[in-house]
Amino acid sequence: MYYPLAKSLLFQLNPERAHDVILAAFKATGRTPVSYLYRQVIEHAPIHLMGIDFPNPVGLAAGLDKNGECLDAFAAMGFGYLEVGTVTPKPQDGNDKPRIFRLVDAEGIINRMGFNNKGIDHLIEQIKRSNYKGVLGINIGKNFTTPVEKGKDDYLICLEKAYPYASYIAINISSPNTPGLRTLQYGEALDDLLSSLDNKREELAKQLGVRKPLVVKIAPDLTDQELEQIADSLLTHHIDGVIATNTTIDRSMVEGMRYSNEQGGLSGRPLQMPSTIIIKKLHHYLNNQIPIIGVGGIDSAMAAKEKINAGAQLVQIYSGFIYRGPELIHQICQAI
Repeated sequence: MYYPLAKSLLFQLNPERAHDVILAAFKATGRTPVSYLYRQVIEHAPIHLMGIDFPNPVGLAAGLDKNGECLDAFAAMGFGYLEVGTVTPKPQDGNDKPRIFRLVDAEGIINRMGFNNKGIDHLIEQIKRSNYKGVLGINIGKNFTTPVEKGKDDYLICLEKAYPYASYIAINISSPNTPGLRTLQYGEALDDLLSSLDNKREELAKQLGVRKPLVVKIAPDLTDQELEQIADSLLTHHIDGVIATNTTIDRSMVEGMRYSNEQGGLSGRPLQMPSTIIIKKLHHYLNNQIPIIGVGGIDSAMAAKEKINAGAQLVQIYSGFIYRGPELIHQICQAI
């Protein structure tokens, strides 16, 4: 009930400043009585996937809480699971500012953040300090300064450090804001990366006595042939799930709007249909062998149901959450 007022104030600030302000508030209040302002009880709607019991199918997408500093606050809102990151081995500032742009008329966002984060070690410390005991995904990537041909090393470092603390590990190879990163989605580069991560996962599973799921986050800007090849690779290398999709570089849905020519990934309502199309095709290629987590333009219960009907079994929200607030979680859970 407070979100419309908060949104009207936050939207007076530039997007990155608003993001920093709200995260600072969540970090400060997540474990205090003030959290009642955004706390809500969500009806229990459990789903069992990848060996994990999710209290409900609505998750927070990676990118909003990159450093895991607001876990308690987001948990209070009733998310069924939280995904933090994308995190890299070393801290990095990301791309130059300004790097976030609101396309208000389209309820979209363009960002070119570039994996700005405080590094995997800082993230792990935040998880240890948190009271959150729910389902936690840790989304991992490579540092900007690491050559693409050596990117695998960064993923392996993050996997090893994240493994004891994550419910699942998400492999981000689809952000458009790190040069060359999306080339890891194809052919031999993808097979080499997934094979190495699967081998490291099996090694860690033996050491710790528990096998954690690996999921891969893919782009919406894929041809049918590329999508089919990715599906084959996911199955070959025992990947447990796929997140579809990341942001898009396509601007056809927002052509002519203010900021539409800014570089970066477009999210929000303009991504709604393209991501759903990818989910539907991916569901066909995977033949129900691994689950799909649907994300992209989910700003209503109807949009979430479209993802489920297309083949997703879980959903995540980010831009829709910014435009709609915590009530969106409740609306989606009621509907699905």
